[in-house]
Amino acid sequence: MSGVLIVGAGLAAVRTAEQLRRNGFGDPITIVGAEEHPPYDRPPLSKQMLRGEVDDVALKPASFYENNSITLRLGVPAIGFDAGAHTVELADGQLLGYDQLVIATGLVPNRIAAFGDLDGLCVLRSLDDCVALQRRAASARRAVVIGAGFIGCEVAASLRGLGVQVTLVEPQPAPLAGVLGEQAGALIARLHHDEGVDVRTGVAVESISGGDGVESVTLSDGSVIEADLVVVGIGSRPASDWLTGSDVEVADGVVCDAVGRTSARDVWAVGDVACWDGNRVEHWSNVADQARTLVAAMLNSEAVVSPGVPYFWSDQYDVKIQCLGRPRAGDTVHVVDDDGRRFLAYYERDGVLVAVVGAGIPEKVRAARAGIAAGVAIADVLAPV
Repeated sequence: MSGVLIVGAGLAAVRTAEQLRRNGFGDPITIVGAEEHPPYDRPPLSKQMLRGEVDDVALKPASFYENNSITLRLGVPAIGFDAGAHTVELADGQLLGYDQLVIATGLVPNRIAAFGDLDGLCVLRSLDDCVALQRRAASARRAVVIGAGFIGCEVAASLRGLGVQVTLVEPQPAPLAGVLGEQAGALIARLHHDEGVDVRTGVAVESISGGDGVESVTLSDGSVIEADLVVVGIGSRPASDWLTGSDVEVADGVVCDAVGRTSARDVWAVGDVACWDGNRVEHWSNVADQARTLVAAMLNSEAVVSPGVPYFWSDQYDVKIQCLGRPRAGDTVHVVDDDGRRFLAYYERDGVLVAVVGAGIPEKVRAARAGIAAGVAIADVLAPV
């Protein structure tokens, strides 16, 4: 019996394997990962680990895999599979059979090829990326962070905490404007300004110059910023190249139905790489819901779990920025609480509460969950305020 083969060794893989065992699945489970490290937690990489506050981000101890008879095949990426033969090919030439295949390969960071490969030009996605960036940051004096999304903002905050001068560059009008809108983005920009970050919005990076390493960054407005460290945080894309030419449909990630089933027989997808029912959600908290749903469907259980209200967060300085729901840049935003550092904002679409974003006000964010789930009228939410 070949059992379940999970390609990808991150949070989605661990949660899926965990759910299989919890639901009484007794056949073999194998997790294949491209990295040599056992499955680890990614959110701390841009925060606690980069700042040197933690050095162990493993999701589970080694005993978890031993006690649950889960085999780890690490340091060997999958390069293709044969849906008809039910086999996956690894980079070392080995073929692994499966009864059910789960694709959980996550994301790969976008890079800017035109900038070359100067020493001091970094990205942050993997544990090895974090270790390399941490070493660079220890001697860096001036850093430029390209991209003010969640990773860029978190890295900027962590580098400031390490005493590095930071310039945060973002082509959009405000940090996180594409996700949270300009109004909330401006409040986050204010947080970074207050911490000493030079926030440059509405401009792009034209070039990066240097001899043996990074020396300066030229922006589209002609300004030149001296830097000995540059971190590129311009988003990621689904790690699905290895599926090219296969029976699995890929668009914005691996195309799945509402329970994670792909276009290929006995093949499923979960996590950041998976586009479920037209939606691909890159949030840590979404993975547990998906794993429960996928495993229930795989085992023909009736206990299929419907995902709840989406939730994600970002730790920047001493402020936890939290979001419930699905905000869009075009939503009407009502800022109902703002003390100059902490804030709370409700998002309205077609007269309905669709999301809430809060910074440093966790209890008020949590209180909005039921209203978002029920689709309450924004007037009812704002009335007490």
